[in-house]
Amino acid sequence: MSTLCALLAASQLTVFAASSLRDAFLELGGRFEAEHPGVAVSFNFAGSQQLRTQIEHGARADVLATADEQHLRALEERGLAEAPRTFARNEPVIVVPSGNPAAIHSLLELPRAQRIVVGAPDVPIGAYTLRIFEAASARYGQGFRSALEARIASRELNVRQVLAKVRLGEADAAIVYRTDALAAHEAVETISIPADLNVVAEYPIAALREAPQPALARVFLELVLSQAGRALLGRYGFR
Repeated sequence: MSTLCALLAASQLTVFAASSLRDAFLELGGRFEAEHPGVAVSFNFAGSQQLRTQIEHGARADVLATADEQHLRALEERGLAEAPRTFARNEPVIVVPSGNPAAIHSLLELPRAQRIVVGAPDVPIGAYTLRIFEAASARYGQGFRSALEARIASRELNVRQVLAKVRLGEADAAIVYRTDALAAHEAVETISIPADLNVVAEYPIAALREAPQPALARVFLELVLSQAGRALLGRYGFR
């Protein structure tokens, strides 16, 4: 048996990943396990900023995939992660409950919502939302930004929590990733944000320097970055 085969036998790979990657990565994990009998893939899904904090405080993991470059680059600079590689892209959208009770059909009409939910500023979707609001206020006026801020009901710690507020009827509108809107199916309606006011969310991935299973980490990265991996991500709405 080769050294790599021996390492792959009866091992556990631990992957920390942004919440918006949950559905796609669970399928990738299942494929990885099928291709490598004896390997179990364990996932920890949370906001990218939460994952970074956990790793900085000693949490053990093999791979980290985030919804922005900031948090993974910070870990690389501290010597905790290898050089990140971008493997997917996403875009923010507005979601409203099915039936669109607030009659919102564009970003300009977003202040019609009485309860808007967004990500916290240090969460990637929250940081992207702030950039969108800044661009929109430059076009529509500072009053537009003030109206939005007055209607923010909560700032959540990850994008799936933002989406859940709309699905549960606790928000009239929210900003999430297009992939999350697709995952919600008929529970929400999606409103695109004008491209010149929107941002592109880039998703990097890297092995961690103190990975318990560095060989497994490299093989998992190869799958994510492969043509098959990108095709799978594409089915979930990633670009």
